[in-house]
Amino acid sequence: MSKDNRRLKISFNSPVVLTFAILMFVATLLGMASNYSITRALFSTSRSGLLNIMTYIRLFTHVIGHWSFQHFISNVSVLLLLGPMLEEKYGGGVLVEVILITAVITGVINNVLFPFSCLAGASGVVFAFIILASFTEFKKGEIPLTFILVAVFYIGNQIWDGVTLRDNISNLSHIIGGLCGAWSGYLLNMKTGK
Repeated sequence: MSKDNRRLKISFNSPVVLTFAILMFVATLLGMASNYSITRALFSTSRSGLLNIMTYIRLFTHVIGHWSFQHFISNVSVLLLLGPMLEEKYGGGVLVEVILITAVITGVINNVLFPFSCLAGASGVVFAFIILASFTEFKKGEIPLTFILVAVFYIGNQIWDGVTLRDNISNLSHIIGGLCGAWSGYLLNMKTGK
């Protein structure tokens, strides 16, 4: 065995997912270092004037900000678990589209329905990834039982929590993210003809 075969290399195996995770980490650290004033200014969304350019920027950037390191860890863990598989199956460009579409839809819905609530975090994107992952084995004319169970447990749990709990977690963004993942998975599988 040659010396070259014994060396292990670390590969940047999932560029979109890893870049998104790094951006989330940096934004979370900046938020923590500024007592979350940077998170409020750059990495969260809430209703603001339509003439304010930051209104539109924050519709995209709110998914990289988090209100605590624990919030970041819970999101980045699932993202790093599912993201590489999804990026390999669908490609990085598709994942960028899913992330951006989910960000804008969850941001707009939050700003319309909860004008005084600041939304931050990748939870909607994570739920989109969870549901999208359950679509990986879709075949034409079949609905995988795993998809049904994931939808029932994850989306059902978010609806239940939204009705019964009063916490600082946006259950609606989780539900909307899951619906974005379901719609993306459906469209992607129709496109590939499965």
